[in-house]
Amino acid sequence: MPRRTRSSTFQPVSIDSKLGEPLHRQLYDELRGSILSGRLPPGARLPASRELAVLSGVSRNTVMLAFEQLRAEGYIAGRLGSGTYVADALPEHAMSPTAQPAAPDPATGSRRPLSRRGERLVRVQFGPCKHPVVGEAFRSGMPALDRFPHELWRQVLNRRMSRSMWHTLAYDDPRGFEPVRRAIATHLAEARGARCSPDQIIITLGAQQALDLAVRVLADPGDSVLMEDPGYFGARALFEGEGLKIVPVPVDDEGMDVAAGVSEAPRARLAYVTPSHQHPLGVMMSLPRRLALLAWAEREGAWILEDDYASEYRYAGRPLAALQGIDHHGRVIYIGTFSKTLFPALRLGYLVAPPDLAPVLATARQLVDRQPPVLAQLAVSDFIAEGHYARHLRRMRKLYAERQEMLIDVVAREIGAPLELPPADAGMNLVGWLPQDLDDCAVDDAAAALGVQTSAISGYGLRPNVRRGGLVLGYTGIDREQMTEGARRLAQAIRSVVAGHSHPVAARR
Repeated sequence: MPRRTRSSTFQPVSIDSKLGEPLHRQLYDELRGSILSGRLPPGARLPASRELAVLSGVSRNTVMLAFEQLRAEGYIAGRLGSGTYVADALPEHAMSPTAQPAAPDPATGSRRPLSRRGERLVRVQFGPCKHPVVGEAFRSGMPALDRFPHELWRQVLNRRMSRSMWHTLAYDDPRGFEPVRRAIATHLAEARGARCSPDQIIITLGAQQALDLAVRVLADPGDSVLMEDPGYFGARALFEGEGLKIVPVPVDDEGMDVAAGVSEAPRARLAYVTPSHQHPLGVMMSLPRRLALLAWAEREGAWILEDDYASEYRYAGRPLAALQGIDHHGRVIYIGTFSKTLFPALRLGYLVAPPDLAPVLATARQLVDRQPPVLAQLAVSDFIAEGHYARHLRRMRKLYAERQEMLIDVVAREIGAPLELPPADAGMNLVGWLPQDLDDCAVDDAAAALGVQTSAISGYGLRPNVRRGGLVLGYTGIDREQMTEGARRLAQAIRSVVAGHSHPVAARR
């Protein structure tokens, strides 16, 4: 018995030649919407193309283009000698405009299941505080963007864009553009005492991606990692997300207490350190401890992740030699970034791997996002090779040294005794120490309420402790006027907390 079908009385109502969207796309959208909403039910016969063209006020070619798209996506089907019909089985019935994904139940907190790694990531907190950026003063780690040579950078970019050959638009080495790797290798040898060839360098999207690549390749969930306590929250969040067991290691005036860390976890797989300028306390790891850390890594087959985030900014003498430069057994992965020396939005960092490890990390780099953006690398390569980078660093060291002195002067005048602010030989921030009985998290919250960005030292801690509370204050990205206003508001925040707390805080985290 012949199959019975229903003829459609469909007539388009939304075709408008004055709209910017092509007519065939308008007709496609109306037909598809009518099919999904049921206005054109499964099995319904569509008007012939000539008839629909007349009804729509468009050409037959326009109708045919809309039909071809709908047929390719499975919404309609042609029957030989019979006409065109709505498909019996729609490809995306659940995509009806009225259909919405089921929302999580707020009462139970239920949501769709994730992988074990996804569940870990849900619990990770990236940052030492719970409030967002609220003001320029005293945001930590921000370079002086107002003093960046914007016009010079634009000229370098334009020159590269005007002369770029076709091969710079294609896929490139996943390790990064060879000239920029060569320029970085030369700079690291001269400025940081590092020992590496361009083949050992892998360009990344910032230091965080470099750290992530190293952890993915070198550690498994459940492995232990020695980490400075207090330490960099970005590294801590990454280790937690990867399921590593973080072993807090205390920091004193000589940097990470290597003996204490090794005693607690002698078979740790990784050690994460900021030896040239510890974050956030600003101390330098002594040579005996550096040698002890290297000896442990060689003995146990462990790896050292050296984060050299702000070593370029040393105000007393030359920048200190990198730990990688005295590593004779290939156990150090050196991590650097241009976010602090040029600008954060550039999103270029790098890692230096031991020769035998570099190919493996390059493969991991390729699987993540294939390669870093080439144009940014070309510009950085020229910026370094033409001497602009070295000159910019010299200017910034001078400026930042002046701004550190300025911050100390402003805090002494506007805040005084409630905030002890010793100077530092390097870095982009200072630690202001609060009175022993004052909760730094409470001060941090009060400052945020007044539009001042600080970071409580206890927020960097891995273990509850009775360490004296303090605030990390960035100074490199703000001028005297911003410092002064920020200090006045911070003084108000401290006074408000002092007035509301009269007893010591026994433990912080």
